[in-house]
Amino acid sequence: MTLDLTFASQNYDRVRALTEGRIAPEGIALKHIELPPWFLFPRMIRDREFELSELGLTLYVGTLGLEKPPFVAIPVFLSRTFRRSQIYVSAASNIREPKGLIGKRIGEASLHGHDAAVWPRGIMADEHGVPFDSCTYYVGGVNSPSRPSEWVPFRSPTNMRVEHIGERTLDAMLEAGEIDALYTAITPKSWVNRSPKVRLLFEDAEPLERDYFRRTGVFPIMHLVVIRRDVYEANRWVARALYDAFKQAKQEAHDLYYKTYGGRIHLLLMIPLLTELIEANHKMMGDDPWPYGVAPNRATLETFLRYHHEQGFSQRRFAPEELFAPETVDD
Repeated sequence: MTLDLTFASQNYDRVRALTEGRIAPEGIALKHIELPPWFLFPRMIRDREFELSELGLTLYVGTLGLEKPPFVAIPVFLSRTFRRSQIYVSAASNIREPKGLIGKRIGEASLHGHDAAVWPRGIMADEHGVPFDSCTYYVGGVNSPSRPSEWVPFRSPTNMRVEHIGERTLDAMLEAGEIDALYTAITPKSWVNRSPKVRLLFEDAEPLERDYFRRTGVFPIMHLVVIRRDVYEANRWVARALYDAFKQAKQEAHDLYYKTYGGRIHLLLMIPLLTELIEANHKMMGDDPWPYGVAPNRATLETFLRYHHEQGFSQRRFAPEELFAPETVDD
C-alpha cells in the first residue's frame, strides 16, 4: 500500500529529484506544490493544508511551545545562508560600523516568522557588540504593504521594542531615512535600483562570513521540512522514509555541481568564476557543504535555539534533538 502525501515548498535544486519523480520515498507517492514562503507558511500554520511542507525555523520552534504542537520536523534544511550580506542601511543614518546600529530603528518583514531577522540580531550581538534589545524594530512589508501576522498562534516577544508600519513599506522608509537599517531576506527595490540613499552595512561580507564559519562551524539555517503531526503519528515510518529520500535528492544536486564535467559546472551556467567559488567552499566546508542531519548541524542549531530563546520567541531553550522525529535524529 502506498501513502499519498502532498509536499509544498519552493522548487529548490536540492528537492528537484523528488519533485520531478526521479527519486521516490519508499512507500510514499509524493505530490509537489510549488509555493513561495509568504503564501505557504500561513496556509500551513493556520490551515494545516499540506501533509508536509517547507517551514521557517523560527515559526516551527514557535509551534513547539503550543499545548499540542501541530508538526514534527525532519533534519532536512531547504534554505540556509550567511546573513550579513543582506543588512541594508540608510545613507541618511551615517552608520559606518556595526555598533552604529545601537539605539537605531531597524526594519524586518515579520515579527514571528522572520529567520532573516533572528539570525542577524544574534550575530550582531555575538560578533559585533550590538545587543538585540538596544534597537527598535519596525515590522511590515519590504516592497509592498503587509498586515500583522494574525495567523501566528503563539506569543510575541516581550523584551523587544516593536512597532508595525501599517500600509507603508520598509523599502520606502529605508530610502527616506525613516528607518536606519533593514534585516531582510527580500532584496529591497531601492537596492535593486541602485539608489544612492541605500547601501550595505558590510560592503564585503564574504571574508567575514568565511572567518565566522571557520571559527564557529555555523552555517545559518532558515527553513526545514515539517510533517503534520497527525500524519506522522498515524505512520511513524514516514519520517525516516522522507528523510532518506530528501538526502538522496540533495546528493543528486551536489553531484551536479561537483562531478559534472569533472566539477567544471561553469560550462553549463552563466556564472563567472563559479568553479573557483565551488573549490573555495570545498576547502572551507568539506565534501558536504550543505549537510542534513542533527550531528553535522549541532553548532548551527544550538546557536539558533539560543537566539530564539534570548530574543523571547520561546519560553525555554530547546535542545536540537527536541525538534526532530526520533527516527531521524541518529543518522
